[in-house]
Amino acid sequence: QEPEYAAQWWSCGIRPGIFHRLAVHPSMQGAGLGGQVLDDVLQILRRAGCDCVRCDTSEKNIHAIHLYERLGFRRCGEIRWADAAGVNITFDKPLKRETPLWPIPMTPAFRRGADTPWGGARLREMFGKDSTDPHTGESLEVSCIPGLESRDPVGRTLPELIKAFGSKLVGHYADEPFPLLLKLIDARDMLSVQVHPDDAYAGSRENGKLGKTEAWLILDAPAGGAEIVYGVRPGTSLQTLRKACEAGSEVEKLLNRVRVTPGDVCYIPAGCVHAAAAGTLLYEIQQSSDVTYRFYDWDRTDAKGNRRELHLDKALDVTDLRCAPSPVRVEKAFGVKRVLNETYFTLDVIRTDTMETLPPVNQFGMLTVIEGELTLRWSGGCLKMKAGETCFLPGSAPETVLEGVGAAALSMPNG
Repeated sequence: QEPEYAAQWWSCGIRPGIFHRLAVHPSMQGAGLGGQVLDDVLQILRRAGCDCVRCDTSEKNIHAIHLYERLGFRRCGEIRWADAAGVNITFDKPLKRETPLWPIPMTPAFRRGADTPWGGARLREMFGKDSTDPHTGESLEVSCIPGLESRDPVGRTLPELIKAFGSKLVGHYADEPFPLLLKLIDARDMLSVQVHPDDAYAGSRENGKLGKTEAWLILDAPAGGAEIVYGVRPGTSLQTLRKACEAGSEVEKLLNRVRVTPGDVCYIPAGCVHAAAAGTLLYEIQQSSDVTYRFYDWDRTDAKGNRRELHLDKALDVTDLRCAPSPVRVEKAFGVKRVLNETYFTLDVIRTDTMETLPPVNQFGMLTVIEGELTLRWSGGCLKMKAGETCFLPGSAPETVLEGVGAAALSMPNG
């Protein structure tokens, strides 16, 4: 295929067949000849061993665009030919049931401004994220949260992709709620002291939503580390915790604090009281839920003097006072290391100075480069990625390897 085609992001296939021109004489248009010719083309390509077809047409060629989309072709991007004016739209289509889907570069959604008053500007400064708000707290890298969906390179949301590709994209989750949410978090200031419900409580009290178990991979922290809130002090009762929360800053004396440094992993099950420390940059994998109950917000006020809403009764309902975990220290060794294997997700940290093969995908995977610049490579294609970028690994993706010098985090559902 032409260099221009080789540089495109396609959705599927490792043995492509290509056509560039389809024309029907004006006197014969409207008789269905274009569709008949395309049917023949697809049969020829299948017999030749191709597993997908690729083509392009001018953005002004409305008739061709309608024909391709009616026959199940999907838009992949745009291309400019050196000898032609204007932009052409590229399309592809699988030709076989077993045609693999390509890894999908994801464009994030953002939570910022008043929603994340503790956020900063490092997601833009360090990773080049497209948010100029000085209080951008969260980059939702892989998300099906309504109104905060992540997108593919041509703007289709993750729910739209799941509807289009089904089990080839997400395995058995094609017929179930999407289970996970992946974020990058910039905590310029302390996050609120908070806790999350489990599935049963959220399902009964939050209109059927999932609960929220999560984990943090510490990407950056102030020199010498930072103290996060990780559980409450032993011997604290719910009654004591309630009185301290009602008194405001008194609750700070009851919080268990632990020091974390870059590379540490903190598993935070539902019911665990927690708060990220000021100055930390986090990779967060969690259940796909936006349910958070705040105990305390460090007496912060907005420009109008208003405090953020707290949820003391619900927070106390779901708090597990016995929960006092410790961070996992992850050694910086080359290779693939599984650092979490929990009920809802797994987390692998991959470090390479040459090349590493990724673990097999379980239903789907989410790969984020956390250090350096790496190339994700598979039969038929490759994707260059820099720190802070995420791609979605379909369940039907071909075997992939990471090349280069750097590190990445790979999360998958555990089941």
